Amino acid sequence: MNILHIDSSARLSRSITRALGEAFTSQWKIERPEDKIIYRDIGTQPPEFISEPWIAAVFTPEVKRTEEQKLLLALSDQLIDEVSSADIILMTSPMYNYGMPAALKAWFDQVIRVNKTFTFDLNRGDFPLEPTMSGKILVLLTSCGEFGFETNGVRESMNHLGPHINTVSKYLGVAQTHEVRIEYQEFNDSRHLKSIERAYAALPGLISDITEQLALPA
Repeated sequence: MNILHIDSSARLSRSITRALGEAFTSQWKIERPEDKIIYRDIGTQPPEFISEPWIAAVFTPEVKRTEEQKLLLALSDQLIDEVSSADIILMTSPMYNYGMPAALKAWFDQVIRVNKTFTFDLNRGDFPLEPTMSGKILVLLTSCGEFGFETNGVRESMNHLGPHINTVSKYLGVAQTHEVRIEYQEFNDSRHLKSIERAYAALPGLISDITEQLALPA
């Protein structure tokens, strides 16, 4: 079993999501020490933004790509290989301006690529895109300064983090998503402390549920 662990916070020692992700992997290793964890820190080493030459390289048939085009796509190929090899994607992300960090968006743009992670066929009608991978589990660990971003919450319509990731993760082959969110960070009050406690308390049960699911016959 392979886990791809992605951290996207620009913060290091003060990052709530990084700490929560580390707690998840530490507990996971206790349950399944034989599993492989691939780590990608895009918060401190963000992927490059895509460019017009990058797009041209993507739409150039592989056998016709120049050496320069191959070099432009080298990072994308590597990131896609990491996703492809993963059974579980552990993604940690703070909410920046009600959405994902720019580094995480850059990662998605590098990874979601025609003829690699999805195919395009107009014979499919109004939904011509089809993912090439399937069956993956996404564990999404998030934090936000405010609160009420859940379904029917007071800020549900302002949540452009989880819903955006849920939409595009289809093209990573994600079949199910589990989100654990820490809220109230900007308030820094008892509600924030309780939110942190709830998030950490949720991890053992989440890990147990996933490992039990993995143990079931395919």
